[in-house]
Amino acid sequence: MAYYHGVKTSEIATSVISAVETNAGLPVVFGTAPVHLTEGPATAVNKPVICYSYEEAVAALGYSNDWEKFTLCEQIYAQFKLYGVAPIVFVNVLDPARHKKSSTTTVTLEKGVGTVAAPVLLNTLKVTDGTATSKVGTIITDFTAAFNADEELVITVVDGGVLADSQTLQLTYDEVDASGVKAADIIGGVDSEGNATGLELLDEVYHQFSIVPGLVAAPGWTQEPTVASVMKAKSRVINNLFGATIVTDIDTKEVKKYTDAYLWKNGNGYTGKAQIVCWPKVRNGDYIFHMSTHIIGIIGQCDASNSDIPTLSPSNKDINITGLCLANGKEVSLNNSQANLLNSQGIMTALNVNGWKSWGNYTGAYPGTTDVKDTFICVRRFFDWDDQTFILTYWQKVDMPILPRNIKTILDSEGLRLNGLTSRGFILGGRIEFKESENPTTDLLAGKIRFHKYRTPPIPAQEIESISEYDVSYFEQLFK
Repeated sequence: MAYYHGVKTSEIATSVISAVETNAGLPVVFGTAPVHLTEGPATAVNKPVICYSYEEAVAALGYSNDWEKFTLCEQIYAQFKLYGVAPIVFVNVLDPARHKKSSTTTVTLEKGVGTVAAPVLLNTLKVTDGTATSKVGTIITDFTAAFNADEELVITVVDGGVLADSQTLQLTYDEVDASGVKAADIIGGVDSEGNATGLELLDEVYHQFSIVPGLVAAPGWTQEPTVASVMKAKSRVINNLFGATIVTDIDTKEVKKYTDAYLWKNGNGYTGKAQIVCWPKVRNGDYIFHMSTHIIGIIGQCDASNSDIPTLSPSNKDINITGLCLANGKEVSLNNSQANLLNSQGIMTALNVNGWKSWGNYTGAYPGTTDVKDTFICVRRFFDWDDQTFILTYWQKVDMPILPRNIKTILDSEGLRLNGLTSRGFILGGRIEFKESENPTTDLLAGKIRFHKYRTPPIPAQEIESISEYDVSYFEQLFK
């Protein structure tokens, strides 16, 4: 030991570790976007894009009211305009390099201006004057091209350019063909060079944004069983570490009566323990939405009002709609008994009682599964969130020496966190133990240690009863 003369200090690591915050309900939404409407080349293709505002989403992905073709726009509208919840991650699978078709059209000019009602890819546009001489225009020099608010491409000839005297223009271009996007594009995969597409990009979200996905959705696609089944599988093994909840819809083109929903749900495997199943579609004025779109917004509002801890049920919350409907717009009417029947079958819906409310507490696993951690939406989401928090908080302890003080650090830190959740009313109670029976010598020799955690998030009070009795003893009031 080196000679020292005087007073000195030193430090050791804090024996209690601060918890890592997570965004419990971060939605990751897959679908198609009108990327041809963005300024510059389309870069948001099979790439997670995180957005904190409507303007940011439109700038990155474009926006169209044609939600049938461009499914992500439905979620953009609901998330920011109706529910005001952020952030949200979008994954657009529409690739203009593949999902396109070639077109030619003639445009008649009025005062040097003409319009084309087509999703034109501007970088492919060629303009001539349409005469025998076929004068070819150059953008900026001879004409300008930009989309207006009605998603029409406006062509304006430039004074002094070669097209200035033209009455008509011949346009040749490629246009986006959203019909070319199939379920396989949403499902995605990994190519020979390791590039991921579609749902395979779930694993990229945490590494890019340091936020764990909490909800996975694909409005307009989840009514296809092949998509929903892959979502169900992928959402439970995100980065081989985390689990998320998927929000799915029953196909209202097939299921037109509430009595047929359960058979369709079970027959198509919409029975996941971390799966929300919705029926039917909903409307807000002239807009028709998948119900899953609104449930995502409601869950976001619940979490935001609850310190980002997912113990609140998304049921019986204000849902920003004006009615229920099918895919063709036909009105659907549900009374309390009919809505409750759907709930008892693990299907979430909406009910008009003192205003429109979301309605249903159970995951798709119910009634086939009765384990409370897998049947109540809010309990399942809390377990997933709590597991995420544990993983992220104690990742720094991986490869530590297996010593009593290190084990005690985890026990004390997690015990304090659980006590905090209890005192704040988020759980009824919780504790963590290191049991000898669960840590055999063979596992310790292999460098494996195992903690046993107990936690009790509250169950939603979905049945409240008042028992009434006529009390004759109050006749005594007559004689006082």
